[in-house]
Amino acid sequence: MSTQTLPDSTRRHRSERRALAATALTAAFWLTVVMTFVLFAIWGGPQRLTAGTALTSLGTMAGLLGTDLVLVMVFLAARVPLVDRIIGHDVALAHHRRLGEPALYLILAHFALLTTGRSIENGHDVVAETLALIGGPEDTGLAYIGLVVFVVVVVTSAVTAIRRWFSHEVWFAVHALSYLGIVMALPHQSMDGAVLDPQSNRCVYWLTLYAVAFGSMLVFRVVVPIVRSVRHGIRVTSVERIAPDVVSIHLSGRRLDRLRAAGGQYAIWRFWTLGTWFHGHPVSLSAVPTATTARITVRALGAGSARISRVRPGTRVGFAGLFGIFTDAARSRPRLAVVAAGVGVTPVRAMLEDSPLSAGEATIVLRGGGADDRYLWDEVETLAAASESTVIEMSGPRPEDAGTWMSADAVRRGVSIEDLFPDLMDSDLYVCGPPAWADVVVRDARAAGLPPAQIHIERFDW
Repeated sequence: MSTQTLPDSTRRHRSERRALAATALTAAFWLTVVMTFVLFAIWGGPQRLTAGTALTSLGTMAGLLGTDLVLVMVFLAARVPLVDRIIGHDVALAHHRRLGEPALYLILAHFALLTTGRSIENGHDVVAETLALIGGPEDTGLAYIGLVVFVVVVVTSAVTAIRRWFSHEVWFAVHALSYLGIVMALPHQSMDGAVLDPQSNRCVYWLTLYAVAFGSMLVFRVVVPIVRSVRHGIRVTSVERIAPDVVSIHLSGRRLDRLRAAGGQYAIWRFWTLGTWFHGHPVSLSAVPTATTARITVRALGAGSARISRVRPGTRVGFAGLFGIFTDAARSRPRLAVVAAGVGVTPVRAMLEDSPLSAGEATIVLRGGGADDRYLWDEVETLAAASESTVIEMSGPRPEDAGTWMSADAVRRGVSIEDLFPDLMDSDLYVCGPPAWADVVVRDARAAGLPPAQIHIERFDW
């Protein structure tokens, strides 16, 4: 653990720079939306205005906006390091999912308005015009197939019940179909007057957006992980069981310090065995890597994590990352408040190891349902003792009839979040644990008046 603490002004300045960068990222998104309108107004409007051309123009505008949102979604899912440093990869993917429904509605509106407008212009009914477009020479048949694919992808992503019903591998395969849907729409977008028409003045702009989005996807989701995995040559050294369903996997590799990993970050790990190679697992570091060693701690919460808990020494390991801003770099306040439950203690343990803490600066609440849930608590307590930080152990089940993150005993004694963290308003609060449980912690912190900018929560995501 570093003993050189950071001045409060440095933390505030660092937080302000991140907030400014996040604002710039948001502005860049809205700029693409504005440019869509501007380019259409300059080069895409109808030469004569009738009921049919008005609907066709509205349909074209909807398609352009839908295309813009889809490309932004691809970029947000590309694991771009700059985006991760500004807002975190999990937040980027949350925005990616939020854009799915409006993108779908815009693309549906594009097809509906364009078909209706064309039917008015050609004197056909809508059904006949639809059939004519599907079987016509303008490459719209593939575009209709792409639309069906995109509907399937958005529904399976947006409807939580459906997403949970699929295994991750099946859901990921379905989600990957979105790229097939985009490819199917390309011939339609290359026809005369469309966005990728080589004769169109706006073609360069749209080609640039496509290149940035899909280039980022290729580089950061394919090329960089392969190169890093080969360069660092990570293998499993040993597997240490620390609880009935929890193991620490010790890793070795070359020049791991050059990854510049920060305590609290996670990577997507792929273990090259017959039973695990097809599934990447987002798992945080449970210790700060050295030049040759690293460690992750995994709880068997499903078939996939159970399989990697049984990997053998010598297994080759690929990885993508590291991701996340659940680190000391996200702090802006002089005090540190931490709440961790279950295997959520692992990034907290690494963050504490990597944080420059002064005496008494941190208060850590470790939450567990029982004696078997005390993963790495002894290591956290050792790190806390080195900086004279306070550790509060809260074991025991929650009351069945209360929406609380605390134990039944704490509720019975009337303990509040302000009791646990007397300096909460002057603290950054870090929360890591099961998602629904963590949401309750955040709810209590917000109810106590803690601003969202001082709350840090990591939702590991692909």
